Amino acid sequence: MDPSSLAKLLSPEGWALVNALPPYDEDRAMALATRLRAEGVDPDLAAAALTQSRLRAKARAKLGAFADGMLFTPDGVEQATRLVVAALHARRYLAAGVTKVADLTSGIGADALAFAGVGLQVLATDVDEATAALATVNLRAFPEAEVRHADGLTLDLHAEGVDGVYADPARRTRGGKRIFDPAAYAPPLDAVWALRAQVPALGIKVGPGVPHAGLPADAETQWVSVDGDVVEAGLWFGPLAPAGPGRSALVLRSTAGTGQGDGATAPGTVGRTLRTGPDDVDLVPDVGAVGGYLYEPDGAVVRAGLVAHAAAELGGRLVDRTIAYVTTDSPADAPRPGEAALATGYRVLDVMPFNLKKLKAYLRERGVGSLTVKKRGTAVTPEQLRAQLALSGDAAATVVLTRVDGRQHVLVVEPLGA
Repeated sequence: MDPSSLAKLLSPEGWALVNALPPYDEDRAMALATRLRAEGVDPDLAAAALTQSRLRAKARAKLGAFADGMLFTPDGVEQATRLVVAALHARRYLAAGVTKVADLTSGIGADALAFAGVGLQVLATDVDEATAALATVNLRAFPEAEVRHADGLTLDLHAEGVDGVYADPARRTRGGKRIFDPAAYAPPLDAVWALRAQVPALGIKVGPGVPHAGLPADAETQWVSVDGDVVEAGLWFGPLAPAGPGRSALVLRSTAGTGQGDGATAPGTVGRTLRTGPDDVDLVPDVGAVGGYLYEPDGAVVRAGLVAHAAAELGGRLVDRTIAYVTTDSPADAPRPGEAALATGYRVLDVMPFNLKKLKAYLRERGVGSLTVKKRGTAVTPEQLRAQLALSGDAAATVVLTRVDGRQHVLVVEPLGA
């Protein structure tokens, strides 16, 4: 965001306008822009306000109602931590006894918002002046939070009274390309890791694709998913990793609540953590024939390399040593109240070697016109397969394309509870 647009938005007229706009509707945006110009609103201000309206609507999925009082950049929305995950970050620091957190790469302030919201003192910095200004606006309701336009790595942490550090290094180029080399993060990952010598309570958000090779041996590396979407990996050091070093997966699922009345509950989130220490990460799973049930481990479990541990939890075995599908002969135990499932379950209806002609005949006999295709360990694309099958009919089916004992198979399944 350029400084002139920000200045206009922060004027009394601009702030009133952006907060008075109706909920963003892409189909009506052009008509609304035309109306604002006809009413004499400065064209640049109108454009900036409409952009904020659009970004607020997009950010609501991550930040809920907080988004309606915040200002954003497109990159800021993309990189912002979901509020439910940021709240868990904040709880780590509280549980570790931290009182003041330095957020070295605050962006638009999503994590700093969660830190301040639980009563932690926060010193937030960003190297981009406009982004730091937006964070200042977004944290205006929290006297516990101070925002500076600065390079967080230059802070004198001890002089600032900081006893906890958090960083979310930029993992994309200015052109938007994803960066996979941790040395090319901004700031470089090694430079942030080194801060644990000054402040042991160090947390770093990294991309979920971070390779296992080279992960620091003294960190808990936790992959997090929200409703099946793997959103981040986090490196937690010292008192922020009370269970000790190792790898873990945190699976979060949204709940819809239980309706109205005295026993009603509000929408919320349930979770489940699967964890392993440095001495047992090489658990060797059982491998065997496809049973009556198939389970697809959550993406965070897969990314954390804990599929064998999930199989043990589910009381099952892998269909192939290289594939993240677990099979059981009877249904796995349902999650306990307040816990999320580590895997999505299916009832297995049929198993057959992959043969396009036979699969086409199988589906035609059953009148299948709508096909859900899941796959692991095969080069076949769902779109290409559907085109080749030339489906017609009123029935729906789900198939899993995968390897079973090294050979391509088709598993016809139905979701548990269907």
